[in-house]
Amino acid sequence: MTNTSPIKQVSMLSTGSVSIHPEHVAATRKPLYWWLFTSRRWTPPLPINVYVVEHREGLVLFDTGQDRASVTDRGYFPGGVTGVMYDRLARFEIAPEQTLTAQLAALGHDIRDMRMAVLSHLHQDHIGGLRELAHAEIVVSGREWASLAEPLPELRGLLRSHIDVPGLRWRRAEPEPLGDPSIAPFTSGHDLFGDGSLVLLPTPGHTPGSLSMLVRAPGRAPLLMVGDLTYDTRLLEAGHVPGVGDRGELADTTRMVNELRERHPGLAVLAAHDPGAATALAAARAMAAAERG
Repeated sequence: MTNTSPIKQVSMLSTGSVSIHPEHVAATRKPLYWWLFTSRRWTPPLPINVYVVEHREGLVLFDTGQDRASVTDRGYFPGGVTGVMYDRLARFEIAPEQTLTAQLAALGHDIRDMRMAVLSHLHQDHIGGLRELAHAEIVVSGREWASLAEPLPELRGLLRSHIDVPGLRWRRAEPEPLGDPSIAPFTSGHDLFGDGSLVLLPTPGHTPGSLSMLVRAPGRAPLLMVGDLTYDTRLLEAGHVPGVGDRGELADTTRMVNELRERHPGLAVLAAHDPGAATALAAARAMAAAERG
């Protein structure tokens, strides 16, 4: 990055791994609850990615990963039929050194220095570090926060007891017209610091209030952090959508992201569980370093 850029560096860490069903990664004609309770196939372990942006206004996280308590505390998940659903949805592996605090320390960061955490959405594997971030500002879309009050949140993947944690400082981000042709086909978003470097874009589909974060620095190809819009950017590029969420909204959002990619050659799409995200980010950093040199 140049000296005039508000962004010094973007890094990635992983709070463990998760295996899900192939039908979760790429939608099929099977209804969700059919494959969820009948599929015997699981993917290889996928990363649980968290992104760290070193901005001149402070350190910003995109997502906070999975809580290790989810594999050590028998009471972490609901019981009954709902608990069976969570058991069938995903299998996690999280080592003691894979907490958010420990992973940040491995990158040379103190978690107490995190200024802000942006949540792509409120599912468990994106909010797992909230209890470690009582000092930080937590940003979520207003639409996503409102979904907490809608019926049957646990059946929609929202574990309120692990989200609405006492002492957290929440900020609900609402999209507003930006008048920025460079983000077309998106017409609205939320500029985190008012400098255009970190722009939150509404990308509904996986959940109604899912958002992505566009990271821009002068003279560099942008990055787009997309949460669970896709689990493999090759599938996204081909127009395939995951098997969890509103397929119509996922398809619309996928088309918009692909149009943004076409307008910005070199844009790296970084998903929460894409094994290729580390390589994509490393390539973007290498390109930036080469251009600096």
